[in-house]
Amino acid sequence: MIDKTYVYEPAFIDDAANAEILSWLATLRPLWEQRYSTLRPIPSGKQQRQLLRPVYWLGNWQFACLGYYEPPRRIFDVAVAAEPLPKVLAKLVAIIEKRVRAGFPPPYVPRRWHLNTCLVNFYGDREQDGKTVDAARVGEHRDFEPGPVASLSLGERARFQFVRRGARDAPPVRTQWLEDRSLQIFGGPKWKDDLLHRVQRVEDKHDLDLPPSIEGFRTRRVNFTFRYVPDEHVVPFAKLPERTRDDVRGYVETLAASSTFFKAQLASEPRSRTASTR
Repeated sequence: MIDKTYVYEPAFIDDAANAEILSWLATLRPLWEQRYSTLRPIPSGKQQRQLLRPVYWLGNWQFACLGYYEPPRRIFDVAVAAEPLPKVLAKLVAIIEKRVRAGFPPPYVPRRWHLNTCLVNFYGDREQDGKTVDAARVGEHRDFEPGPVASLSLGERARFQFVRRGARDAPPVRTQWLEDRSLQIFGGPKWKDDLLHRVQRVEDKHDLDLPPSIEGFRTRRVNFTFRYVPDEHVVPFAKLPERTRDDVRGYVETLAASSTFFKAQLASEPRSRTASTR
């Protein structure tokens, strides 16, 4: 029986698109984010830490310290408008959206669904305290954004698994090796709600060092995860509450050094705030 809520295509990205994506990646300056705000108290029982790997976001930036979709379902004033998709990714997303609407059961595709946000994850080895640390994994989690999720993989193949909640030691429900240039799409209650998913490991067979250049980090896999964030949740930096702007201003200033989009976002901040910080 064909499962209409799961798609895997191992050679989705052609040579021309692959070259264009790699060229665009070389222009990025990913961020190393802290898990929690550096200006507000850390939640009880938690410790401040740097995220395992550098990231970049398109469409909207879900800064870790703001906790989009964290309990009690934080959704407003925490999804910060970010750069649009480059043309090469926008073309691929249009194909994916058309495929989902044609093939997925209508009840599992929200009426306003479109893939308007993208998390770019860099998987590889980081240098820490003179040692090499493997940062090529993701623990069990689920994606709370409504509707199907799509991902594109570049570089070394990754072992992607779906597992049952509370059954970490049980055999995975499904293991899928995500190959270079592959597409994966999943949706519906089975894959999105009933099961958790994880990246169990990423191979290192080809000594890859994918762009962009990241100090202290060697990238052997890049993954683009596309999701749907309701448009009313996405807020320009300048329209965030002042306290929220304070939490992420340092990140936005870092992004603005190499991004005309974020440079403009900073310039549009209310004059009363920008004047008080000079």
